[in-house]
Amino acid sequence: MNQTVQHRVVEGKAKPRGRFPHIVRAGDYLFVSGTSSRLPDNTFVGASTDSFGTSTVDIRQQTRAVIENIRDILRTEDADLSDIVEVTTFLVNMNDFGGYNEVYGEYFDETGPARTTVAVHQLPHPLLTIEIKAIAYAPR
Repeated sequence: MNQTVQHRVVEGKAKPRGRFPHIVRAGDYLFVSGTSSRLPDNTFVGASTDSFGTSTVDIRQQTRAVIENIRDILRTEDADLSDIVEVTTFLVNMNDFGGYNEVYGEYFDETGPARTTVAVHQLPHPLLTIEIKAIAYAPR
């Protein structure tokens, strides 16, 4: 293994649903794997299902939880949201773009990272409506 590349599964975060790390450091760059609002107990921030099986998902709550999860993951490498240089966001429904964009704007402005937002057919769980991956520049 290349000594300048380090992989980390972050303690206290939801275990990845596959064999991959939460974050990879490659030199001065940090690559955060696609992150959702899933909690360590496999519940989801901003999502609920009633006794009839009807699901309700709040894109604002999920977006906030995703960004906060990314912040927590970056902090394990002594980095923060301000170190992010690029984000890619995956939305299940582009009708959620307004709510997502509103919350995103609470964390970032025009001096923030480059951003791409795309619609996807689905994410790994039906209660997930957003996933974000990020690249940060954080020299040691």
